[in-house]
This record gives sequence, C-alpha cells and structure tokens, in this order.
Amino acid sequence: MLKAMQLARWSIVVPVKTLIRAKTRLAGAAGPYRAALAVAVASDTVSAALRCARVARVVVVTADPVPAERLAELGAHVVDDPDKGLNTALRVGAAEAVRLAPGDAVGALQADLPALRPEELDKVLEAALGFEESFVPDAADVGTTFYGVSPGVEFRPRFGGESRARHLSGGAKELTVEGIPSVRRDVDTIDDLRQAMSLGLGPHTLPLAGVIIPPSRGGDQAPWG
Repeated sequence: MLKAMQLARWSIVVPVKTLIRAKTRLAGAAGPYRAALAVAVASDTVSAALRCARVARVVVVTADPVPAERLAELGAHVVDDPDKGLNTALRVGAAEAVRLAPGDAVGALQADLPALRPEELDKVLEAALGFEESFVPDAADVGTTFYGVSPGVEFRPRFGGESRARHLSGGAKELTVEGIPSVRRDVDTIDDLRQAMSLGLGPHTLPLAGVIIPPSRGGDQAPWG
C-alpha cells in the first residue's frame, strides 16, 4: 500500500469517436460488427488504463451516448466532446482532468489499444515523469499512441496523421521504452487487429475479433486478463 501511495498519479484522457465515424477503415472486414468492435476496443483500452497503478482516473471525451454509458460503467469520468477535432477534444479532457486533480500529470491515450496491458502503460508513465512533455510513437513509427505532460506544463497534443513528426518538432521527448508493444499497437485496419490479436486481446474485443478473424486465419487466442 505504501508503495502505491508513493507512485506519481496520472489522469489519462481517452477520446472516443461517435460510432458512425469509428473504425471506418475496418468497415469491410468487420461489417455489421464495426460499431460493436469500436466500443469493445475502447472498453479494453479504458479498463486496462484504470488498472494501471499510476493512473488515478480516466477522462473519456465523447459525443456518443453509447460508448459514454459503457465507459462510465467501467469507471471512467465522461465529458462531452465539442466536435471540433481530435486535439480540441483532448484539450477539453485535459482541462477537466486538471480541474479534478491539478497536481497530477496528464496524459492522452488513443482509444484503439485493445491489447493494452496495465504494466506496460505503467512503464510509459514512469518514463514520462522524467520529461515535461513526451510521447510514444505507434507501431509504424508514424503516429502517436500516448502523449503526456508533467503537472503544470501546457498540454499541447498534436495527434492525427504523421503526429510523431509533429510531436518531435514541437519539442516533445520521444520515449524509447523497451517492452511496451501493447501501448504502441493501435488498431485501424484488419492487419492491425491481427497484430493485436497476437499480443493477446482484452476480454471485450476478443469475442468480436474471433468472429471477424476466424481461428483458421487469426489463431485461437485467450484474453490477457
């Protein structure tokens, strides 16, 4: 208990798109399961973040009542998305996080990390404490899956497209932490989902992935926890 109390605390902001916009690149493969898959992936992301030792709270930003209700049931603090773009949504969530806990560090986490493991996120948050502003690139080294700032530092997310380059050019430190594949494996395509499946999907995503990717192609997988 003492060790847990000594851990620096983080607020994690997770943006969740409206279901009509979510996972459109998976529409062909997921078919009628696309919306359910989007909710499941976000649920596994939020659930894993909430179990991370350094995470005090998860602030979800969404304009869709379906994931809002589901993620609130999991323990997230939900605020409304003003629908002015991803980075605006993240800033709204960060402002709410600072209002709730002004002394905590604030991080942004993409909502499509269905294999996320709490202990790997913990490694990232520990490393991020060494810098005022930092980020983790995605598995393709093009985008970004995590962005964080120390308490009191301006929150300046630059997500979307080639965000790794934008975060670097803006002065954020790229975190090169070993052993965090689940933090870097976001899911936009069916191949991404297969890669996440090989890491071990969370319990919300796994049943749907088993329908979308039959065992003969994706292999039998068990949830990580």
